[in-house]
Amino acid sequence: MIPAPGPHEDVHRSGVYGPQDGQAHESWHEGNLMSDPIVEVVRSKYASIAQSGLSGQHEGVRGVAEAFGYSREQLDSIPAEANMGLSCGNPTAFASLRPGEVVVDLGCGGGLDVFLAAAKVGPSGKAIGIDMTPEMIARARANAAKGIDGKPIANVEFHLATIDRLPLPDASVDCVISNCVINLAPDKPAVFREIARVLKPGGRLAVSDLVLKKPLPPEIAADVMAYVGCIAGAISVDDYRQGLLAAGFAEVDVVDTGADLNAYAQVDSESGCCSPPALVSIQGLASTCGCGASGAAAADSSDLHGGLRELLSRYNVNEYAASTRILAVKPE
Repeated sequence: MIPAPGPHEDVHRSGVYGPQDGQAHESWHEGNLMSDPIVEVVRSKYASIAQSGLSGQHEGVRGVAEAFGYSREQLDSIPAEANMGLSCGNPTAFASLRPGEVVVDLGCGGGLDVFLAAAKVGPSGKAIGIDMTPEMIARARANAAKGIDGKPIANVEFHLATIDRLPLPDASVDCVISNCVINLAPDKPAVFREIARVLKPGGRLAVSDLVLKKPLPPEIAADVMAYVGCIAGAISVDDYRQGLLAAGFAEVDVVDTGADLNAYAQVDSESGCCSPPALVSIQGLASTCGCGASGAAAADSSDLHGGLRELLSRYNVNEYAASTRILAVKPE
């Protein structure tokens, strides 16, 4: 996404990657997130979702998560507010996380995969969430503080950052996961290089993402609403594989899960990431789900979802895109 000014070392030594990032990091992003119109539209859309009342307490939201590989037991083990129906897979199910490891989730949202990863790596490990949306970081931190049954989740931290400029030292991470987010990054090769930088030798990538099965119609490929909805920014299997190989990864494997992307329609009057025609706006949510989105956020999301819904109503998303499991290893 948007590169920060100055070399990596300047960011890493500024003391801005602790559990509560700090004013310096927050202000850096405030000055840089506005420089790319697509990134700002993405940020605005997900900010409105973060401020909504969507959670795993809604059956439709839980239905989306279950359709893409989460069990009821997993969803019950995390704060309900961590799940907003934004997934296209369950990376923690195939990341082979082990006690004591450090795992980073790119585009962590409300913390769903971070909290599941934290349980797998245990007290001796750490799960780190990265998101470029301040509202999502605030929601994730609130979820960690709330925890389960009033017990905070201690072995997690969250950072406000774009996924192509991670505020983490070189070779400091055992595993990088992500869930339907890399497709949103304008500069995917930069994201792949950054993942390789922070991984330890022998570290691995385990990502759930959408990829293209065939070229999109020009109307969708050029539409910003389709980009925000996780479709127009997706790349082909070959491009994904070649991008990871070029970044230095080995053993790259991209597997179509066969999941039906129309599962997002289960959300009905709620909201999902790769919005199919059945989804409605946050404005509609406010009246049916008791969501707390502000009027401005609701209007912004209404424009986004409405435009994307109208565009995709003429196309079957499954013809063009697939939910995939992507695995790769950084060589020793």
